[in-house]
Amino acid sequence: MSADQTIRDVLKRYDVPYEGNVWQVQSARVIKHAALEQVAASAGIRFDLPTILRNERDEAVMLVAGTLGDVREWSIGEALVNVNYRVSGKQAAYVYAMAEKRAKDRVILKLVQLHGLAYSEDEADDFKQGGQDKAQATARPPAMSVDHMLHEIAECPDEAALAALKADHTFRLGYKEADELSQQRIKQALAKAAEECAA
Repeated sequence: MSADQTIRDVLKRYDVPYEGNVWQVQSARVIKHAALEQVAASAGIRFDLPTILRNERDEAVMLVAGTLGDVREWSIGEALVNVNYRVSGKQAAYVYAMAEKRAKDRVILKLVQLHGLAYSEDEADDFKQGGQDKAQATARPPAMSVDHMLHEIAECPDEAALAALKADHTFRLGYKEADELSQQRIKQALAKAAEECAA
């Protein structure tokens, strides 16, 4: 089944229309944040209170966990002004709200089995529907954060999943953009996961 059809089926299951809520930027399929909130409400996803991991004037990083039935997922949301969250003119920066949106949207996508098939519009400024035409030539899926990469490595159930993760564009981009110490942490986590899969 194609990614588009899977997205259509999942949205239909939760009474959220595909048209007007999903678009494509290059090869990335993007879903509106409001549509993901509708999916969460319709599905009965419950969120824990977020855990603040970093709180600065221009940066927020938080961990959000959610539950759908017996399934529990968590993710990291991050926003750093002028790095992965652009603010223009006199617009106020709401880093906590953006970090929360990103984390919740990632958890929703995981819980409804769309993680890796689609991104939330809040993952990158170029994903915004209003900037879609301009973004067509320049947008790319966002790089995974280091914390997100380490979580995904730890969650790999077997060698095939580990290989697929290493081949993922957002994973490779996140590794490339990480500092040297973070790259070492990622290499160590990959080596440990490979050993555990082989055992």
